[in-house]
Amino acid sequence: MTLNRRDFLVAAGAASAAATLGAEFATTPALAQDHVLSIALAARAPGGLNPQQTGLTGGDNWAISQIFDALVRADDGTFGIKPEDFKPALAESWETSPDAKTWTYKLRKGVKFHKGYGEVSADDVVFTYGRLLDPKTPTSSKATYLNVDKVEAVDPLTVTLKLPDPLFNAAVVVTLPANIMSKKAFTEKGEDGFKFDPIGTGAYQVTKVDPNASVFLEANPDYFQGPAASKNLKITFIADTTARTLAFLSGQVDMMEGARTPGWIPGIKQRAPKTIFDATKPGSFNHLMLNLTKKPLDDIRVRQAFRYAIDNAAIAKAYGDIAVPMVGMIAPQFEGSVKVEDLPPELQYKPDVEKAKKLLADAGFPNGLTIECFTSQREDYAAIMLMIQEQLRKAGINLDMKIIDHATFHNQTAKDLNAVALNSSSYPPVPTQPLLDQLSSKSEVKADGKGGTNYSHYGVAIPGVDDILTQAVGEPDFDKRIALVQQIEKKVLTDLPDMGIITLSYVIARSPRVDLGYDVKSGYAYWPLHRAKYV
Repeated sequence: MTLNRRDFLVAAGAASAAATLGAEFATTPALAQDHVLSIALAARAPGGLNPQQTGLTGGDNWAISQIFDALVRADDGTFGIKPEDFKPALAESWETSPDAKTWTYKLRKGVKFHKGYGEVSADDVVFTYGRLLDPKTPTSSKATYLNVDKVEAVDPLTVTLKLPDPLFNAAVVVTLPANIMSKKAFTEKGEDGFKFDPIGTGAYQVTKVDPNASVFLEANPDYFQGPAASKNLKITFIADTTARTLAFLSGQVDMMEGARTPGWIPGIKQRAPKTIFDATKPGSFNHLMLNLTKKPLDDIRVRQAFRYAIDNAAIAKAYGDIAVPMVGMIAPQFEGSVKVEDLPPELQYKPDVEKAKKLLADAGFPNGLTIECFTSQREDYAAIMLMIQEQLRKAGINLDMKIIDHATFHNQTAKDLNAVALNSSSYPPVPTQPLLDQLSSKSEVKADGKGGTNYSHYGVAIPGVDDILTQAVGEPDFDKRIALVQQIEKKVLTDLPDMGIITLSYVIARSPRVDLGYDVKSGYAYWPLHRAKYV
């Protein structure tokens, strides 16, 4: 499905109108204890439930995060930042060597995998991490695990991971692909069978998957943290914002992924003032990635013209309190980010349309240029890209842009078919993570779809930051690591393969009938629902 600019604006208007239609939270006859707790996500259909699968959507991540557990966890509704912020999960305890290069985890005894697949052992941990470390096995976010030297089972309930990283729990252990999978189940089912019949240890287990619409989950009776507050959970996929909003306002679903478009939250508040909005801060990092293998984006003057033509602050302002303009790769709320005032003038890139036009002329495009690209129809992608398109147009850069289905966008971008790609990802306050994901040459996108999220080919098409990045991930001293990260930030601002645009809070609209069990303050664009209940 493709949409042009006019089609998208019409759809966005319909979404705003949906916020003023229907009855506010229609009565549901089900008793609270029998209620199927439901959440609607902005994706067309489930893509898979293997936490290590490439090309997953946000809706998939929501389901996966209920099915699996990692070795450790942060408090619900937060990121873990300091070492003391992390709590036991599958590991009941852990310790590090004085040089922070060896991490030893003692597993909780008697934790059961779903559906009779036995108890969790060190072999399952070695299997899970071994796939992430195997360069021949395609797994998600592979560059994140590059600094892990090896994983070893000391005994059936003890495992060690060797690497130098003072933030290892935050940077690696709590990432979605590092959730522990059953080795026995994966071996028995194979990758295809595991895709929609996964075996984890989480609060919920899969009962049914409708490949076109939903994932049905039921509470795991053997969950080591105790049974979930709600017996049944339904993850519904509704890509259309109007349909998703109406389903929420009519009571068909209890929670919905909000439309991150200007004016959507005020519209919902007007129609349903009791709606609760759960939002992460900083939320998603939205980067514009320029494919250096596609002309004329290989010309630094063209990339500089992009940077001068884009007004981040104006884009953030359109969203109100849920957006903050970015300077470099790291969210300005996190350690490692750079501030405009601390940069040399040539790297500050204050918006200047005339300067952008001159750079294009110097590059051989005095009458401007046209670049074909595509983006997702999901509201945050489309709205941001439409604003960028309009800003670039004023400088003589015409984005001939198609707006396509979200899953198709991910699939096609992952096959290196996009020239100008907006990437929206949530990251913890670990500054090396977005750098590994988007700048490492080992995370380069591949035409077969089995590469990473370095959609610019930075470090391959032109020299990048691999050497400094290797130093950064291997530096156990936090302050020295931050200094290296800021060195990378300045190098990327010089080369401009990837441009930070805004951070944007991820928002879930929640019916007042649902008690989440905690407050959402920060975190990834998904959170646990094991404490959520219908009241």
